[in-house]
Amino acid sequence: MTSVLDLAPVLPVVVLEDASDAVPLARALVAGGLPAVEVTLRTAAAPDAIRAIAAEVPEAAVGAGTVLTPEDVRTAVDAGAGFLVSPGWTERLLDAMRGSGVPCLPGVSTTSEVVALLERGVTEMKFFPAEAAGGAAYLKSLASPLPRARFCPTGGIGPDTAPAYLALPNVACVGGSWMLPADAVRDRDWARIERLAREAALLGS
Repeated sequence: MTSVLDLAPVLPVVVLEDASDAVPLARALVAGGLPAVEVTLRTAAAPDAIRAIAAEVPEAAVGAGTVLTPEDVRTAVDAGAGFLVSPGWTERLLDAMRGSGVPCLPGVSTTSEVVALLERGVTEMKFFPAEAAGGAAYLKSLASPLPRARFCPTGGIGPDTAPAYLALPNVACVGGSWMLPADAVRDRDWARIERLAREAALLGS
């Protein structure tokens, strides 16, 4: 199975207030070349949004973000999430995510957290909050001593800073929401979102 980290250079981070927007938004992202979609569990609409994308946009790989508890894991998997992303991890949360049967990206922001996950056989991680936690320079410094760790940095990254991350050997993709401006989502301007997604997809080329 292809890792979610390898599907596209950018993983869109989606916050939806209305689940009815999920399918056209996901189709716009896929059409723009971003097939992996992380729907964050920050709103009541998130489970229904994940369920709708999983059912109606088969070409999308839909996952759940902001997974904070074992209960979140169950909610996400029951809704059809194909991967799980957390901003950080505890032993209890990690056990639940790894036991869910779907791939997961536990969040890290320190070297010790990375080493602890490597010790448990986890090599793919979210680096969050990327810009606040040291940015591309920090991840570059981890590449040599911790070559097995692969990251999806997320948090404060935009089209201007993404290329510096994507140039690193230990970064497979970046997470962000800049291709999903709040006004475009509010106005259901799917054509604009598709155009921004297409621009984002080119960042890794």
